[in-house]
Order: sequence, then C-alpha cells, then structure tokens
Amino acid sequence: MKAIRKPGAVPGLVLCDAPVPEIRSGDVLIKVRRAGICGTDLHIQQWDQWSQHRVTPPVTLGHEFMGEVAEIGRLVQNIEVGDRVSAEGHLVCGHCEYCGTGHAHVCRETRIIGIDRDGAFAEYVSIPAANIIHIPDSIDDDLAAVLDPLGNAFHTVLHTDVAGRVVAVVGCGPIGLFAIGIARAAGASRVIAVEPHEGRRALAASMGAHDCLDPLEGDVEARIADLTHGYGAHVVCEMSGHPDGVRSAFRMCRNGGHVRLLGLPKDAVEVNLARDVIFKGLNVYGVVGRLMYRTWIEMRDFLVEGRLDIDPVITHRLPFDRFQDGFDAMNSGEAAKVVLALD
Repeated sequence: MKAIRKPGAVPGLVLCDAPVPEIRSGDVLIKVRRAGICGTDLHIQQWDQWSQHRVTPPVTLGHEFMGEVAEIGRLVQNIEVGDRVSAEGHLVCGHCEYCGTGHAHVCRETRIIGIDRDGAFAEYVSIPAANIIHIPDSIDDDLAAVLDPLGNAFHTVLHTDVAGRVVAVVGCGPIGLFAIGIARAAGASRVIAVEPHEGRRALAASMGAHDCLDPLEGDVEARIADLTHGYGAHVVCEMSGHPDGVRSAFRMCRNGGHVRLLGLPKDAVEVNLARDVIFKGLNVYGVVGRLMYRTWIEMRDFLVEGRLDIDPVITHRLPFDRFQDGFDAMNSGEAAKVVLALD
C-alpha cells in the first residue's frame, strides 16, 4: 500500500510503499478514504524540538481520518465489513483508575496513532475495535475525516455550559475556528475571535464570530471589557499556545470565569498567578483530546441535526499524492484545514 511516512530523524516526509497492517483478534482494518493534516503532523514533518523528543521514526503519520471497514478480527462484534467509520486516535489501557472512572482521556498509558504507532496517512490502518466510531450517512466524507480535531474543540467549548454567555476564542487555527461555530451553535450570546492573521479573522466571521479582534492593533483586553459592560468574557478558549495569548486569556476573562487551555506553548509561560488567576477566582481547565466517548456523541448529534456547519474550515481538498502541497499551504498560513483524498 501507499503510505506517508517519517523515515528517519530528519526533516521531511516520504510517500512510499509499506506493508498492509496485520490485525489481531480485537482489531479492525480500515480502508482509508479521507485523511486530515493536523498541526501535530506539521511538527513531525519539520522535526522540531517537540517531535524529536516525542516521535521515534520510522512511523506512518496521520490520526484524522475516515474510511470503510475492510476486515475485522475474529472477536470483533457490532462492526461489519463495509461500515463507514472513523476512530478515536488515543489508545488507552482500559483498566487503570482513570479508564475505570470515566477519565480515559487522561490515561497515563495513552498511545496515539500516527505518533506511537502507524497511523492513517496510508491506504489502510489498523485500529482496536473499541476505538471505532460509526459515521452516519448524512455526514460528508470530508467532514467525517476531521472529527478528531473537531472533538478537541467540542471538549474545549462544552466543558461547561456556554448558553447565554460571552465566549472568547484566542487563536483561530482550525480548532479555534471549529470552537467559534460550536459556541454559536450551543447558544453563546456573543462570540469574540482574537487572531492576528487577517484571513483567519475572515474565516472566524464566516463561522459566526460576532467580533473579530486583531491583538496587534490596540488593547484587546480593554476592547473585550468594552463589549461586555466592563466584566470580560465568561469563557475564554485559548487555542494558540502563544505566550502572549495565554497571558491575555487570563486577563480578558471575568472574575469567576472559565479559561480552557488547549494550545500548546513551546516553552514555559510566565503568568501572574496571584493577580490574573487566584484573586480573580478563575476556573482553569487543561484540555486533553476528547472525552471518551461523550464528545463523539455530541459531535455526531450536532452535525446530524444540522446545528453546525464546519465546511468553511476545510479550505483545501487534495489528492493523497499531493500531500506536500497541503503541508506547504498549512506552513504558509494559506490553509486552515487540509483534507487528503485516497479514492
């Protein structure tokens, strides 16, 4: 089969021949039809400091995908050949205290497809049956391929109720853009996007942001205060990982509000905890992946019921063998979400 692999500990990726994965008794073999390029894949392609300490080549990349079941292991139930599916890309142990108490998303034994084992940038991928997610026919292939990052946004936004509240989204990459649409669909009274890139601000507006602010032009925190009668946002979703974005997220949040941290800083971030967190009584939540499997049910229902349109975020659709064009578009900032087609 064809696969996009990280062949060694150097920058770059290659499209090459690889063996079709063998499946065990509890696994499912999926013929991949669509795969999305994630920011994590960019880090691995560039072979930056994070990926050098996290990834052991050779490995096939890719954890955002959808496809069709090609084969099932002998112990697999409720999954049939031909089923249209995606999968939760975090593989957990299933028997620790976290997994047993509804907190599998923070299992200490988590392994991730496309990082710790071969992933979905290939014609076929092997997935444990417990991780398989069936896709309703009403959800388009391209949209089904990006449920993984969409789930990050759902987990971030819906950690607490946002109906009737002011939600600020700091950083409008693909997951931030998804978050804007989710907040609007969940009944937020006002959604404020904070993003320096003009094209991303335009996409934020198309996803439903009421206000799109450039942090490089003026005092964003003061402007948000003006928009909220001097109080600040009820909920701030920090999606950029930029140190300035993280610090600003705490300052733009109202006393007693909620800050959700999804963006990953490259280095330590200095924050005035006393002034900006403790004395404001903030609720701070670190977002890891998706809640297994509540988040997947929420996504399915929002999309099937037509409450959320994420199509504007998919800016590039390319054939599999043009993957480098997709990576280039993301590296340049031209693309939001890129989906590769394998059929």
